[in-house]
Amino acid sequence: YSPVVFPLSCVVQNYSWGKVGLESEVAKLLTSGDPLVQIQPDRPYAELWMGAHPRGDAIIRDNRIPQKTLGQWIADNPACLGTKVKDTFQGHLPFLFKVLSVDTALSVQAHPNKELAAKLHAQFPEHYPDANHKPEMAIALTPFEGLCGFRPVEEIVSFLQNVPELRALIGEVAAEQLERSGSDDPRGVSAALRVCFTRLMKSEKKFFVDQLNMLVKRISREVEEGKDTSGSNGELLLRLHSQYPGDIGCFTIYFLNLVKLEPGEAMFLGANEPHAYLRGDCVECMACSDNTVRAGLTPKFIDVLTLCEMLNYTPAPSSSKIFPAVQSQLDPSIYVYDPPVPDFAIMRIEIPASIKLYLISAMDSASILLVIQGTAVGTSTAAASEMSLCRGSVLFISANESISLHLSSPDGMLLFRACCLL
Repeated sequence: YSPVVFPLSCVVQNYSWGKVGLESEVAKLLTSGDPLVQIQPDRPYAELWMGAHPRGDAIIRDNRIPQKTLGQWIADNPACLGTKVKDTFQGHLPFLFKVLSVDTALSVQAHPNKELAAKLHAQFPEHYPDANHKPEMAIALTPFEGLCGFRPVEEIVSFLQNVPELRALIGEVAAEQLERSGSDDPRGVSAALRVCFTRLMKSEKKFFVDQLNMLVKRISREVEEGKDTSGSNGELLLRLHSQYPGDIGCFTIYFLNLVKLEPGEAMFLGANEPHAYLRGDCVECMACSDNTVRAGLTPKFIDVLTLCEMLNYTPAPSSSKIFPAVQSQLDPSIYVYDPPVPDFAIMRIEIPASIKLYLISAMDSASILLVIQGTAVGTSTAAASEMSLCRGSVLFISANESISLHLSSPDGMLLFRACCLL
């Protein structure tokens, strides 16, 4: 008999932007989940991949199971996905679940829709490794900051008037076109925004480096004089410039919303939404893809033309970027984040200290469960043996299987469960 509920050992990505050593939530989860893991104090622990992605396939921690990785196991047991999921997504787990620990900014980027993904993959397979779209959702574990979507036009216009270096890069004609565009003509606004942003992103390297240095000098001087630099978004500019000196991405802060999430708050990034995570820890779920079009705050391959063509140029306030969780009608411990795409959803499960026995209920989709806080012993007819769960534990749960949690922690539990709600 082979268990269909089992613990996973997950793959870490040590990208340079990650938090270092035990500063990182990823590293903390790793060592709580497996005390034998050696955390190197000077290495970045950026991402934990919980899923079956070929570049980070989780290892099965159950010696009764002959397959080594989750991807191999699902390929041999596709029914574990649930009937609808298996048929809709051709026998593959449709999502990748992650934890991110961000110390320095990630690149300004957007993910293509399915149509564009197929085209990019056909033309440039070395840069765009698959033909899938990549919507994603981030839920904050600690206070989290990111750039997301275009700001309301009046905010951008105000920066164009307060930041002469920005105006110089965009040029007077494009700046005035945006200033004149009226809210009664949303297509005109989007067109003007597209021209301004494209002119910024395609400006001559030497010219924008000079303007950026002038701007940084000016703001540093104003900070020394004790002046308020918020009209030039001074604090964020200096921070990004110290991380990526001379990078065009520093100027995108004048176009994109700064979104701040408190723990439990989420942002959803649909196709073509420009974004860049800046700092903090989050859980993230996405469609299973690696397609990213980048244009700044990065040493990686940059594709400015594609990015400027594909973006969604609809301005909106930063408050509109926070994606709401809905408390479950059936179980008050569950908050569901169900984005407008079929590939994935996330549940936040907060079990209060007063509850000593809790049922992780069966659903018609495979799911991955991550423990952030608390300890319990899990029993399931499908696991055939007890599983001890603590901070950092990750479980794969086949469709239509449930788990009883016998809680042993005095302060309840916090869990996240990624699944597919077709």
